[in-house]
Amino acid sequence: MPTNHALEFPGGYTRSVGPVIGRFLSELRDGRLVGVRAASGRVVFPPLEYDPANGHAVTDEFVEVGPGGVVESFAWVGEPLASHPLDRPFAWALIRPDGADTAILHALDVGEFERGAEPPKRLKVGMRVRPDYLPAAERVGDISDIRAFRPDVTMITAPSRLEYDIKPGRALGRFLEGISEGRILGHRCPVCAKVIVPMKGLCPKDGVPTTEEVEVADTGTVTTFAVNNLPDPRAPQVPFVSAYVLLDGSDIAMVALVAGMPAEEARMGMRVRAVWKPREEWGRTISNIRWFEPIDEPDVPFDTIAEYM
Repeated sequence: MPTNHALEFPGGYTRSVGPVIGRFLSELRDGRLVGVRAASGRVVFPPLEYDPANGHAVTDEFVEVGPGGVVESFAWVGEPLASHPLDRPFAWALIRPDGADTAILHALDVGEFERGAEPPKRLKVGMRVRPDYLPAAERVGDISDIRAFRPDVTMITAPSRLEYDIKPGRALGRFLEGISEGRILGHRCPVCAKVIVPMKGLCPKDGVPTTEEVEVADTGTVTTFAVNNLPDPRAPQVPFVSAYVLLDGSDIAMVALVAGMPAEEARMGMRVRAVWKPREEWGRTISNIRWFEPIDEPDVPFDTIAEYM
């Protein structure tokens, strides 16, 4: 019967690292990455006493590399083991620092993920990364002085808000007054007879003043639309739909949110109705209309809305 044997060194196995690897570990402790130049001119990283390409001895010239580098290949670990350096999904990656001609195998931390997660789309060959070191006081001159490599910061979300007061003018003021009463008002052009919503006091086609008020319905037709994947505080969810809605009785489509359905169901010709906020929340603002939602009516044929695109 076979017998299993285990060889263990209590307290660890102590050995000399030599001048080349010793220099690498000393620099690592101080937060620097160094390679060594081979006779061929290539920079070997991590440094070795010999050139892995031909076995020849390296020179005594050490070269600082990185700290940034690129991922040359990787393997995703969706279920980390207790012995792994991170307790959440990560990748093992071959990383070549800038200025080096060879790569190091190390952990790549791409963020917080639940166990079993699939690799993120941004994890790919060519990704720019840099080392995440332990605090200086905790480094001992070991490869684990680098917790992991992490992606370079290439995008940020900067909170922004712009508040401003505007004087609406006579036409827009009248439009907002109507909205505060739950009515949508437009102007009819005396030349082309088209109804302009919101009213502007001027026909954009004929350039003549407009004064005749027309109340239009809060139902309409989607003429064109866009599916948005960036968050918007006005939208109920992401992705959401912004659309040009041609209100019944109007001749110019207005921009509005469309909700109450999956974004992929949006289509040109779809019939929609305004969803108003509760009456006690109304003010002199177009945001009294929360968004438009589909209604149970047949789609409008494309030919009838083509001129409003």
